[in-house]
Amino acid sequence: MDIASIVGLIAGAGFILMGILLGSGIGLFVNAPSMAIVIGGTIGATLVAFPLKDFSKVGKALKRIFMFKLEKPEDLVARLVEISNKARKGGLLSIEGDIKTIEDPYFASAIQMTVDGVKTADIAAIMQKKMGVVLRENKSGITLFTVMGAYAPAFGMIGTLIGLVQMLATLDDPSTIGPKMAVAMITTFYGAVMSNLVFLPMADKLKVRSAEEIKNMTLLYEGVISIREGEHPRLMEDKLNIYLMDAKQSKEDKKK
Repeated sequence: MDIASIVGLIAGAGFILMGILLGSGIGLFVNAPSMAIVIGGTIGATLVAFPLKDFSKVGKALKRIFMFKLEKPEDLVARLVEISNKARKGGLLSIEGDIKTIEDPYFASAIQMTVDGVKTADIAAIMQKKMGVVLRENKSGITLFTVMGAYAPAFGMIGTLIGLVQMLATLDDPSTIGPKMAVAMITTFYGAVMSNLVFLPMADKLKVRSAEEIKNMTLLYEGVISIREGEHPRLMEDKLNIYLMDAKQSKEDKKK
C-alpha cells in the first residue's frame, strides 16, 4: 500500500476542512446539486472523450496508485546475479526451481522461457512487447486522470454559471442574493478541489509509478538476456549497476 498517496489525500482534505471550520460551519460547503454537476459532468465528459474500455481501467489505475508494490532495483540486480551464478555452475535447468520463488509474473515468465530453451531473440521480443503493453496502460491512466483534472474545474465553472443565472432570476428578493451566490461559488470550489487534490496528483503519481515499473522491467530484460546468453555474472552485474547509476543520475537531473 502506498502510504504517501493515502496520507497526502487525508492531509489535503484535512487542511481544507480545517480552513472551513475555522471560518464557518461545514454545512455552508455541502450542496448536492453542485456535487452532481461537477462529478456527473466530469464523468460524462470523460466517457465522451474516451472509449468505455479505457474508462473501465480506472480501477486498475487506482490500484497502481494505492496498492502497487515494486521491488527495489538493487534487490532485482542481486537476485539476477544469484540466478546467473547458479545457471553458470549448473546449467540453465538448474534455475528452474527459482521460478516458483519469483512473485513478479514478468520475471518468472522470462526465466521459464530461458529454462525451456527459447531462443534469445524470441525471449527479447516477448519481453519487449510486455513492456510496451505496461507502458501503454500507464499512459492511458495518466491521460485519463489528466483529462479529468481539466474537466472538473470546467464543470465547476458551469455550475457557478447555473447558480448565477438562478440568482439573477430572483433579484427582486435581495435576501436570496447572498445565499445563492455562495451556492454558485461552491461548485467552482468542488471542481478546483477534485482537480488539484485528486485527479492531477493521481496522474503525476502514475507517471512516477510508470517510470519505476519500466526501469525494473528493463533491468530484468537485460539480466535475463545476459543469463540466456551465458554471460559472466560479474559482467552482467557491472552492466546492470551502470544502468542503475545512469537511471539515478537522470532522475536527479530532472529534479534540478
